[in-house]
Amino acid sequence: MSLISLTETGPGVEVPLTSGQARALTRSDIVTVRPGEAAGRWRVRADRYAGAARVGDVEIRIAPKVRVDRLLFLVGYATAGTRWRDEDLLLDQAPRLVPVLAEALWRQAGRALRQRLLQGYRTADETSPVLRGRLREADQMHRHRGQPWPLEIRHDEFTVDIPENRILRTAVHRMLRVPRVTPAARQRLRHLAARLSGASLLPPGRPVPAWWPSRLNTRYHSALRLAELVLRTTSIEHGDGRGRVAVNGLLLDMPRIFEDFVTTALRESLEGAYGGRVRTQYARPLDLAGRVTFRPDLVWQRGARIAAVVDAKYKAEQPAGYPNADLYQLLAYCTALGLARGHLVYAAGAGEPAVHIVRNTGIEIVCHALDLATDPATLLARVRSIAATLTTPPG
Repeated sequence: MSLISLTETGPGVEVPLTSGQARALTRSDIVTVRPGEAAGRWRVRADRYAGAARVGDVEIRIAPKVRVDRLLFLVGYATAGTRWRDEDLLLDQAPRLVPVLAEALWRQAGRALRQRLLQGYRTADETSPVLRGRLREADQMHRHRGQPWPLEIRHDEFTVDIPENRILRTAVHRMLRVPRVTPAARQRLRHLAARLSGASLLPPGRPVPAWWPSRLNTRYHSALRLAELVLRTTSIEHGDGRGRVAVNGLLLDMPRIFEDFVTTALRESLEGAYGGRVRTQYARPLDLAGRVTFRPDLVWQRGARIAAVVDAKYKAEQPAGYPNADLYQLLAYCTALGLARGHLVYAAGAGEPAVHIVRNTGIEIVCHALDLATDPATLLARVRSIAATLTTPPG
């Protein structure tokens, strides 16, 4: 097993790989792979993900460029305001991302299951020699052609096989397949898997079943939020459009996490302090014919009028020939929405604070920077400051 250790958005490393390994890594779309200085050597770089994964016989470990506790604050805040406590994460003992999440999962799930497993009613369809619940008449006629038995019935049963337990069991099962989980955490996760064996595993590729917070499942809430994170970030397959590659691992999509945090925090700041309505991924036609659609990350609406537009950029885009693509994008948004000002929010280091006034239009494009290395209180205060800027008229 080959091991490649990388830092997210770092310069990358040059490593020996076979052509098959290089091809599999390229198709996985987790890292970028380019020929190195010598034959048989390849430069591997991580631009988007943080975590750990196994692609064939190559294991990749990608350290996030921000501290793990800061990263988990961003993730938790963006998922319904959850914030995991430091004692749940064991940051001193396990400073790397995957061990931290594995430890957090078994601790949160273990706390949820400290009492007996949560149970609930589930509707079941089955074939039975006796009548329970009610008869499914159409199925009875179709399957048994008028015979009196067996019976096709539908009934409610009180069971542990409910969405909450299915989510927990599947998350534990997925985490056991992730590389770099410590032996102690792996043992505790196996114990939890045994306790949850009465719940069904979720089929790969299917949506996570819905669950609703209630008084009855209060003790499950934190564990379920973390389990949903694990399910979103553990992938059965990855691909670059030219084929699919099996990948076992846990990978956090850093631009998506940053975007979710920015939109969630701005929504709370704007609606809480200034009213109006925040809409995310707001699709509108760009051209009069409606053939081209644009979708800014966030718009702030006051009544029927759109008052502000925001796009979040974790890393400044610098495609060849278009070094200012973010500015062009915001200019298009402002023009189509009839706004005199648009806002870009960068992670500090990707873009710096600046104000650009576009010639012949007077449109202002304001670039803000969020320093993700700061403590949560300071970071949220900076978001509130950006929200205040969104509400002030240009000029």
